[in-house]
Amino acid sequence: MTILLVPGYMADDTLWDDLRAPLAPFGPLKHADLRHDTSLEAMAARVLRDAPPSFILVGFSMGGYVAREIVRQAPERVEALALIASSTRPDTDAVKQGKRAVARSAPSVSFAGLSRTAIATSLHPAHAGDEVLIERVRQMGVRLGAEAFRHQSMVERPGDLHLLDQIRCPTLIVAAEHDRLRSLEESQELHAGIAGSTLAVIENSGHMIPIEAPQALADVLTPWLGSVSALRAG
Repeated sequence: MTILLVPGYMADDTLWDDLRAPLAPFGPLKHADLRHDTSLEAMAARVLRDAPPSFILVGFSMGGYVAREIVRQAPERVEALALIASSTRPDTDAVKQGKRAVARSAPSVSFAGLSRTAIATSLHPAHAGDEVLIERVRQMGVRLGAEAFRHQSMVERPGDLHLLDQIRCPTLIVAAEHDRLRSLEESQELHAGIAGSTLAVIENSGHMIPIEAPQALADVLTPWLGSVSALRAG
């Protein structure tokens, strides 16, 4: 079974580098491309056009919003769903204002990746001065480039709490204990809204769980994938 990995805001395929080996026994990995579109609906439709007939879906942060839209557009194709450091809440007014400012920026403005301050805020306080981690996150944005930055900054997240009961596949929700961008309460809202879902909390990590705590994340994902495989075989 293919595992379809959906990255977060200004994150590329390398977000998952430390998880490739642990996930490989469960099936081939495919990476969603979120560079080109300016809405969750369009992003989801593009991913579905390039995806196999059925798959296990793993969405990180903004990718969790895209993943849930994928489930809404093609529920019969999603065997199981994992949402990592995501939320069901709509954008705040401050976030909307920031996105509008990015959307208005000139295409010629150079882009050197996310700012050091923004990246440090996404990490556990103990990692906020880790230059290797910060540069790894920044380089993902550099590779994606200014056009992807504008596109992704234009995406509105209206909130989908009222739609969560439509998700019927096995679902795992993963939160970080020290996530300063997405609170544990937000993951608990997802857990409460998706019937039969499982909630796991990763200790000693900030928002960037796949980079900050890949082994702990693998320790949560692999038994869950094993249970999904057992269900399919049963």
